Amino acid sequence: MPFHSSEKAIDRMERILFGDNQFFGVNHASDEKSREQLMKFKTDASIIKTLDIAKSAGVQTFMCTTHDRILHICEHIRQHPASYEGYKIYPCMPYAHKYANAVTELGIVGALKAYMPGNIFTTAFKGGMAYLSDDHEKMMELMIDAEMKMFDGIDTPVIFLQNVVTDLLLGLRAYPMLYAFNAYVKKKYRAEAGFITMNLPLLSDVLENLGIEQPIICASINKEGFRMSGGRHAYEKVLAEKKNRVIAMQIFGGGFISPKEAVEYVVNLEGVESILFGASSAANIQQTIEWINKRSSE
Repeated sequence: MPFHSSEKAIDRMERILFGDNQFFGVNHASDEKSREQLMKFKTDASIIKTLDIAKSAGVQTFMCTTHDRILHICEHIRQHPASYEGYKIYPCMPYAHKYANAVTELGIVGALKAYMPGNIFTTAFKGGMAYLSDDHEKMMELMIDAEMKMFDGIDTPVIFLQNVVTDLLLGLRAYPMLYAFNAYVKKKYRAEAGFITMNLPLLSDVLENLGIEQPIICASINKEGFRMSGGRHAYEKVLAEKKNRVIAMQIFGGGFISPKEAVEYVVNLEGVESILFGASSAANIQQTIEWINKRSSE
């Protein structure tokens, strides 16, 4: 089986993780800024250069969606193993826009053909569409395998379920699917399962009831309560009382909190193991990393 990660569960995640929102024009504060970022990162070389800046500043983990362009980044890493020794990627799946666009352009069957390896596609359709409808867990496994193809040969110790799916399953009370994702990632890829959510209090309770110990959860955590379902104080209570391994994302509150103020709030929170951030410029990357490291050591 292609290498993805060690069989031993990670004892502790890195304190700082680098994200990919800026590479694909995701900016919650400004449409103009989104357009600027899309132009800045229109080439793979520009993405790689920014990742290398973060890496030089000490960030050895890239947490990213399974956007098609990430395939090119993975190819670069595989081609330069000496430069990326010890480097890790945390894949976040599925990248919903990719599939939505493919269905629009190619139809459902065409989209499945495009993103599933040939033998998997053939197997899935031996029983017809009923196979896909009746066996949701099997369909999930097929999609995980399809998404993970681009990461062959790269260390992926944590594999995340995107919030668009995590929170949908929470809303539908389809809790067994969360357990199935956790079990399959551990069995097939010898990795930890991670869950991204906009509702940390609810997800924490559900995963605890499912018997998933010390789950890895990535959630919006910031001083303004931006995208924090239930409010800031409910999150702080969960962080203090529950045995989760929490990654704080969107710490700048969609761009409405000053970087220094944002870092000071998150670093001082009990229960936050890692901090995920993205930035476009070398100065912002280095400054944010310096602030996090300085505040964490105080």
